[in-house]
Order: sequence, then C-alpha cells, then structure tokens
Amino acid sequence: MSEKRTELESTMSKRFIWAIAYGSSIGWGAFILPGDWLISSGTLGATLGITIGGILMLIIAVGYGALTAKFPVSGGEFAFTYAGFGKFAAFIASWFLVLGYICVVALNASAFSLLFKFVLPDFLEVGYLYTIAGWDVYIMEVILSTVILIIFAWISMKGSGLSGNLQFIFCLFMALVVAGLFVLSFFVGEFSFENAQPLFHETDGVWKSIILIVAIAPWMYVGFDNIPQAAEEFKFSADKTFKLIVFGIIASIITYVAMILVTSWIYPDQNSMDGAVWVTGSVIQNSMGIIGLMFLTFAITFGVFTGLNGFYMSSSRLIFALGRAQFVPAIFAKVHKKNKTPHYAVLFVLIVCLVAPWLGRTALNWIVDMSSVGVSIAFLATSAVAVKYFSKPESKNIVYVIFGVLGVIISLVFLVLLLYPGSPAALSAPSYYALLMWVILGTIFFAFKYKTLKSLSKEELDFLILNKGNDDEK
Repeated sequence: MSEKRTELESTMSKRFIWAIAYGSSIGWGAFILPGDWLISSGTLGATLGITIGGILMLIIAVGYGALTAKFPVSGGEFAFTYAGFGKFAAFIASWFLVLGYICVVALNASAFSLLFKFVLPDFLEVGYLYTIAGWDVYIMEVILSTVILIIFAWISMKGSGLSGNLQFIFCLFMALVVAGLFVLSFFVGEFSFENAQPLFHETDGVWKSIILIVAIAPWMYVGFDNIPQAAEEFKFSADKTFKLIVFGIIASIITYVAMILVTSWIYPDQNSMDGAVWVTGSVIQNSMGIIGLMFLTFAITFGVFTGLNGFYMSSSRLIFALGRAQFVPAIFAKVHKKNKTPHYAVLFVLIVCLVAPWLGRTALNWIVDMSSVGVSIAFLATSAVAVKYFSKPESKNIVYVIFGVLGVIISLVFLVLLLYPGSPAALSAPSYYALLMWVILGTIFFAFKYKTLKSLSKEELDFLILNKGNDDEK
C-alpha cells in the first residue's frame, strides 16, 4: 500500500471518554432550559419527554457501540456510513454531522454570554452594535464569546491529557452541584409538590407537551456519539464503548430531570416566570440566595466548558478523518508535531464559530434548531449500517439487527417531527431556510469534490478510512 495514513495516538482513558459523553450531552442545557421546558410542556410533560428521549437514544446507542467495536477509527459515523453504504453516502452523512457539531460549539459560547447577561447584565450591555431578530448585540458579548472560543480551541490543540483531566473534573463538579441542589430543594423556598402544576401544558395537552421535548432529544443528547469520533485514541478496548455511552446517557437523563424538578417545585407559579432571562437562575436565587446561585453559576460555566471541550474534540476528529480520506483538503489530516492533535481541524472549527457571536442568539438558535436534522440523519445512517453490517453471514448478530431497525424507525420519526410542517415540533421558517442553505452549500462542495471522490478506489479508501489492507507498509 503506497498511501500514507496519518494516525492519532492512543491517549484517551475511560474516565475521559465517559466525561466526553456526559459533559457534551449536558452542556449548558440542563441549567438554562428547564424553565422554557416547564412553560412549554409542564413538569410531567417535560420529565417524560426527557426520559423517553433518553431511552430512544439508548436504543440508537446500541448500534454505535457495536460498530465502534468493529471500526475503532477516527470519524465515527463517517467511517460507519462508508463501511455500510460507500463514499457518497458517507459524504452526505458527514456533511450534516459537521454542521451539527459546529453549531453546538457556537451555541455553547453564546450560552456563556447568556449566563453573564443574567449575573452581570451591566458588564455585557456595553457597546451596542445592532439588533438581529429582536436580539440586541453588544460588543462586550461578542468579545466574551470570542475569548471563550479561542481558549477552548487552544486547550483542544494541547492534547487529550489537559482536556481529558479538565473534562472529568468539570463533570464531577456538575454532578455534585446537581445532587446538592436537588436535596436542598426539599428544604428551601416555597417547596411543595403542588408547585409542580401544571403537569402538562394547559392548552396543548399531554401528547403535544411530551412530543415537543422528545423531538429535541437528538440535540439534547448529542454528545454520546462524540465517543466513536475518538475511537482511534482509546487507551482501552473499543468493546467497552457501549457501556460508557450507556453510563453517559443515564447520567444525562438524571441531570436533566433533577434540574426540571428543582426549577418546578420550589416556585409556586412557573407561568409568571415567562419572559425571564433565565428562569432556573431566578428560581434558585429566590429560594437559595446568592450562595445557591453561585454554585449554579459554576455548574453552568463548567457545563459550557464540557460542551465546548467535547464538541471541539468530536468535530475536529471528524474533519481530520475526512481530510485523511481526501474528502476535504488534506491539510486537515495533519497533526501537531509535539501535541499530536489535528490542530488545523481545530482551527477550522474555531474560525467558523467566530462568526456566531456576531449573529445574536435568536439567529443562532435558528441554525442550531436545524442542526437537529443533521444529527438525526447521522443517527439514521448509523442505525441503517448496523442493520446491513450485522445481517451479513460473517458478522451476523440478530440483536444488533433488531436494535438497528428500531434505531432507523426512531431516527425517521425524529426527522418527520422536525421537518413535517404540521408537526408540533416542526422547525421554524428561518430554520428551514438555514437548512436549505446548508444543503445548497453541500451540493456545491460535492460538485467540486466529485471527480476526486470518484477517482479514489475502494482499496485506497478502505485503508484511509477503516485502516484495512494496511499490510504494515506504513
């Protein structure tokens, strides 16, 4: 084999990989969004939606665990889709997944600014620039988001030792804060189970209340699929992938539900909080005072950090794998001489995300909403590959086939909920336009790369993507 294949070093421990799954899934959402979910779905509607969504993710995760064990290389869904359906399908799945990952990096940076908007509003509301879709953009907000993006790009480029230790510490602290707030919620403020009313949205009813939350499960739990992106760097057997994913998702479900309940039952009227900058923050401040708010602020800060850290890692590894296979410019497959990280891929993610702080949070939300479509497409592709791969005589496994079929159905349901205009969880019109723009950009890029992709033989791509046919001639 004459092709040279750049490889990443095996430096990632099990605790780092678990922290990637948990920290990326939780991010800032568990601490900022419970108030929004309570207003849109009620306490029980939000709780059931979160739990059902997590269970659906566990079903999809079976295929991820099985395929990672078979293909322990960088690229995750890119490698899986190539193995199952070839290079063109792999390009399509990866194009949408890159979008999803980069959007989450951008939104985490904006969430950090949102936190400051609540805690220190006078600090951020300096240097008014303009208003986009009702959101005032200030230069201080842009600077803060930009600085946080640059810091975590640097951490990601330094290697998994630093980022892994930080990720685990941040996750441990988040879990302790959530446990502490949950226990304290029984003894502070106006705690009462009666405060959990309404259990469902009073006009939308039970079904819509639950579906509104279930439909965003791909976005809420995206993060467990970061694990396969780093499979090449595991310091342990890839057979342990599924267990780590399960532990990550279960921890995420518990965290989401705990924060919903804390926000719900220590304040008597959630509807009166509608319009608050940060409902959960207001509830904690009113019931637990400045100390409670301080711990919550640290938790959300670390949630933002784990999200940034995790998705910088996954997006850069995906782009690295695409560059190594010549699907994107080969420079993205280069690794840092000292740190052995795909630093050009990290820089690319940083540069794209630096646009986000200038867009305002409302406009950014449109992009993130449609990124759920990209993630769902990746889930669909992986589940379909599991069905095809484990149906073959040489790798036959009926359990994985069954879970793969269920994963395909679940992914299609997510896509229908997001894309069908009559769905209670359908994308807004701006999100449809943003999705259409991404599809057009992908079509143009595919047209430019078509000749290159067509010229690559299966033998070459098997080696570059899956590390097959190596013959030790590197």
